[in-house]
Amino acid sequence: MLLSHGGEPLPATESVARWTVEQVLPLAPDDASRKAGNKLATAGHWSGTGFDGSGAVWGLCKGSGSKPYQTVVDTTGPAYTCSCPSRKFPCKHALGLLLLRASGDGAVPQGEPADWATQWLTARRGRAEARQAEQVAAASGEAAPRPADNAAARKRAERRAERVTAGALELEQRLTDLLRGGLATADRAGYALWEETAARMVDAQAPGLAGRVRELGAIPGSGPGWPVRLLEECGLLHLLDTAWLGRERLPDPLAATVRTRVGLPMSAEGPPVRDRWLVLAQYDTADGRLTTRRIWLYGRESGRTALLLSFGATGRAPELALPVGVTIDAELTPYPGGGLRADLGRQYAPPVAAPGAPVPGTPPPGGSTAAALAAYGEALRGDPWLDAWPVTLRDVIPVPSEGGWQLADAEGASALPLSSAALSRPGLWKLVALSGGGPVTVFGELGHRGFDPFAAWDTGDGSGSTEIADGAVRLI
Repeated sequence: MLLSHGGEPLPATESVARWTVEQVLPLAPDDASRKAGNKLATAGHWSGTGFDGSGAVWGLCKGSGSKPYQTVVDTTGPAYTCSCPSRKFPCKHALGLLLLRASGDGAVPQGEPADWATQWLTARRGRAEARQAEQVAAASGEAAPRPADNAAARKRAERRAERVTAGALELEQRLTDLLRGGLATADRAGYALWEETAARMVDAQAPGLAGRVRELGAIPGSGPGWPVRLLEECGLLHLLDTAWLGRERLPDPLAATVRTRVGLPMSAEGPPVRDRWLVLAQYDTADGRLTTRRIWLYGRESGRTALLLSFGATGRAPELALPVGVTIDAELTPYPGGGLRADLGRQYAPPVAAPGAPVPGTPPPGGSTAAALAAYGEALRGDPWLDAWPVTLRDVIPVPSEGGWQLADAEGASALPLSSAALSRPGLWKLVALSGGGPVTVFGELGHRGFDPFAAWDTGDGSGSTEIADGAVRLI
């Protein structure tokens, strides 16, 4: 159960924002589930449906058996349960129910949950309250670990650090051998050598190093100019190895960044920041083993930008999902280092969106393309391995360029090329249509591959916006 400002349960009149179709579809673990969920998004498949102001949605879906499947979704988590045998998460029935609710045609009326739905909701929210109480106790020092626990954890950390150091030394030798033999011949060894090296890094308990080695293995087949790109990535990997081996001499924030990049687990720490956080963007990336969901937030009062990460195994969407465009009154706890990652903590109210204005108020303050480049360069000082940095571009115009598109300052002083990923999305054309040749404000990620746009506002009054993510264009 979500708590109000004073720690009391939220009144029943507080209504959680209804998700749109575009917000539901990215939850699907795969295309097959997305298509199956769409087929179930009609009233004829359902009975006993309903929703309440706390974010619960429930219904009975016809199946192949004599009994319908009992499906419940708590959109404040989100969390899902269904009596079907599917191992996908969420299953097609949960997706279909959410899509039916998103249609807003009255097929899912407001009411009180059925008994079977209430039972699951009560148990789930009880566990959530218990976790929240543990977080409060830990923040106040009431749940301090015992000295014996601290000693055991310290020994485990020391043993893992020794393994990582051994792996870093081995990787340095392999990079030296690669350079001695010449990068131009790296494509002859095939991918097996890289995969074997990555496996050695996994054995050394350094998954961050393993991931970067796998990326190296894909470069020789990436097209013309690959030796230059391979040299650049080898240089960054060598820098990470060297930083790990000399981490005791690094400033604390940079040392924390190195530990994170190597792959050591880190915990959010430091004082929580409470704010009204606007959800700017949400998108997933997959590497064949894991799906990573990134959610960008902007604090209305603090002016801070924060990144929430959530992970899901193959076939399962990451658990955390926040509808783009809503504002949540919540606490975020930052991670150590110079990055923007944070953990979502206590929520004081359900996510809300102003009627008729899915992105309330004004966009985050932004600047010119030159200012964005300066911000990215400053971020690289604290984390040289950054792929991208969040920026907001003010008064830019999408214009075609040789071989692609770019966002140019309205005054024409400078421009940023759009990344190849952005060029491949149909959302680019929605951005062009929103601009109509005039200036817009755009939020996205700027990296060495270009600018990747996620949300754009018409600079006229800031009321219209377009989200560009997951290969689709969505009005938010």
